[in-house]
Amino acid sequence: MAYTLGIDYGTNSVRALVVDCRDGGELGTCVVPYPSGTEGILLDPSQPHLARQHPGDYLFGLEKSVTGALAEAAKTPGFSADRIIGIGVDTTGSSPLPVDAHNVPLALDPRWKGNLAAQCWLWKDHTSHREAARITETAARHRPQFIAKCGNTYSSEWFWSKIWHCLATAPEVFEAAFSWVELSDYVPAVLAGVDDPRAVQRGICAAGHKALYSDEWGGLPDQEFLALLDPKLAALRDRLYAKAHDATHAAGALCPEWAARLGLPAGIPIAIGEMDVHYGAIGSGVAEGVLVKAIGTSTCDCSVVRADMPVADIPGICGIVPGAILPGFYGIEAGQSAVGDIFKWWVEGVLQGDGSTHRELTAAVSAQKPGENGLLALDWNNGNRTILVDPMLTGLILGQTLHTTRAEIYRALIEATAFGARAIIERLREYGVPIERVVCCGGIAEKNGLLMQIYADVTGCAMQVTGSSQACALGAAIAAAVLAGPEKGGYPNFPAAQKAMTSLKPVCYTPNAEAQAVYDRLYALYRQLHDAFGGVTRSADLSRVMKELLAIQQEQAR
Repeated sequence: MAYTLGIDYGTNSVRALVVDCRDGGELGTCVVPYPSGTEGILLDPSQPHLARQHPGDYLFGLEKSVTGALAEAAKTPGFSADRIIGIGVDTTGSSPLPVDAHNVPLALDPRWKGNLAAQCWLWKDHTSHREAARITETAARHRPQFIAKCGNTYSSEWFWSKIWHCLATAPEVFEAAFSWVELSDYVPAVLAGVDDPRAVQRGICAAGHKALYSDEWGGLPDQEFLALLDPKLAALRDRLYAKAHDATHAAGALCPEWAARLGLPAGIPIAIGEMDVHYGAIGSGVAEGVLVKAIGTSTCDCSVVRADMPVADIPGICGIVPGAILPGFYGIEAGQSAVGDIFKWWVEGVLQGDGSTHRELTAAVSAQKPGENGLLALDWNNGNRTILVDPMLTGLILGQTLHTTRAEIYRALIEATAFGARAIIERLREYGVPIERVVCCGGIAEKNGLLMQIYADVTGCAMQVTGSSQACALGAAIAAAVLAGPEKGGYPNFPAAQKAMTSLKPVCYTPNAEAQAVYDRLYALYRQLHDAFGGVTRSADLSRVMKELLAIQQEQAR
């Protein structure tokens, strides 16, 4: 009997999961909320696009979650922590940290404790939108190949734009930082006892999708290009890394200090770090033809295509990176900047409700027909990640009358996120990415059947739900089982591990033909708004949108 440990760093908490390698059975889990800030996020009321996290929360959560999960697993007869054969880690991304020459985050130094620029720059921080636009413009002129693989647009959510914004707005922090490390690389390095940022084993997942890394052009962007942005960025390059690795490569071995703190055997392998949704895709059984949708505060869509197959550059997606999800495959990523966050904003922020309010609103509109509310919304409350890649866009609710209810708006927001999901699926298929079925993971997919049915009706795709409620942590644990190998009780490769350790729930949401027909009409109106407000169509005629919405509403009411 062998077990692995998956550690999942989310936006608001860290989760540890003890997994049985034989079948993916979950023996113990523990979730630890980040203690700092607002639900773990450091905010600044004067800067609505700012979102940071205190690195000390990551270390606190690491020890608490792992020891808690092991304590729960210990209740299972036959379990022993000595039989843990490997550790995998996933995190949010791009979430880079400024560190000193000993790989210690600046924020852990009392001199920088209260400085927001010295914290981890969380994935949802959009303060660097100007820098992202300048990177896009500069690359388009001088290195078009750099952005061709990430949809021809560099994002404010990503590595270089955040570091450059730090240089522009907090130069004292930039100067104090010896290097910058992605959270997905930092945590495995901590477990391995790495005290030099240049020795941190970097994952191709974050490097390729967020930092313009590719073996095709020798790794990170060249110094000449970076100097076009700022000479200090060019000087930083040599203090970062020369090589990034896929999940067949170890991030290191568990060091004695952390082995003692966690109660685990020293020397067990630590899998290379990946972003949460990428390991979540593995934990959901991603394969060629399978699109995995991780539905949470935001969404991330992941698919894979065999590395020996040609993959076209796809405008507006988040990246096409060999080995980023599964070794031997191109990892293709897209997503939406806000989904669960939109529902949370409406229910908890505007309505001042709670979980019971979510359930009340869901029940209120569950029997309502598509289009019956007369509303249409854009899902851009946190900007658009795919396919417009523009953080400077906002939400919209169209069609309100004096009779519009809060529940009808709730449904319109769900439908808006479904329309955004359809736009992504259509873009991927347009460029030849095979999508034969959709597997969803995350708490929303498990708990909200109304949303899942709307997604099926809007996209025309059957929606399945992954068997694990902790797919990201499970995917990290699967990577650890592959790294440990069959001689230790693990697996020789990812397909074998996925076959044994992943599953699907016995539920499938299939499109309703009548609802799908109405949503096709609504989606056409959504695309008019999408293209007009998103800048795709410069001279759009929106004069018929409200009239069409009213016509659909009246038909559905009859």
